[in-house]
Amino acid sequence: MRKSIQWGMKVKNAPHFGTWWFIIPDNQHFRPSCGTGSRTNAMQKINYFKAGFIVLLALYGILCAVDAGGAHFLDGVNLIAHEAGHLLFSYFGEFIQVLGGTVGQLFVPIAFTVYFFMRRELYSSSVTLFWTGQNCFGISVYIKDAQAMALPLYSVGGDDPIHDWNYILGRLGLLRGDQVIGNAVFVLGIIVIIISVLWGFSLSVDRDEAADT
Repeated sequence: MRKSIQWGMKVKNAPHFGTWWFIIPDNQHFRPSCGTGSRTNAMQKINYFKAGFIVLLALYGILCAVDAGGAHFLDGVNLIAHEAGHLLFSYFGEFIQVLGGTVGQLFVPIAFTVYFFMRRELYSSSVTLFWTGQNCFGISVYIKDAQAMALPLYSVGGDDPIHDWNYILGRLGLLRGDQVIGNAVFVLGIIVIIISVLWGFSLSVDRDEAADT
């Protein structure tokens, strides 16, 4: 059995010229297409490995935010970068040397983020951007300890350690604002992590272009 379907376009050799008809079998599906040529469909497919890793990063970020003063997986790497920053900036005077610890701590993840971005490895760039945000949590704790100086300090070479942010804020006359500044850095870390997680999720969706002619 065949049936007629009224269609809003002219079909050559149609049996009626007053109203145009298009004949299709009952057991087939008709997909209308406007115009001639190719039609492109955007097909989206989730990369579950990438998406799952971003979920783990998000959970790790929550853990670091809730327990910012605790010891976490990346803190050891951050400490190495921090101490390396002191050494690298030791040639530029005492203030720059002390500030260089925090600069070095942030420079490493930011450098990786820019490197991957320039190479168009955007997913890797989103991961290292997360690392940058996580770094802000540790820095915020250090800043908020500027007046109390209760945190244990480490020093390369065994010299008496200097509390970086007690020294920095003291020189800048901002020591009493350590809590405000520390909280601002903490919020910055949250914002960076949220951006990195959302970016990573968006990059976990592979888009394939399928063309129908």
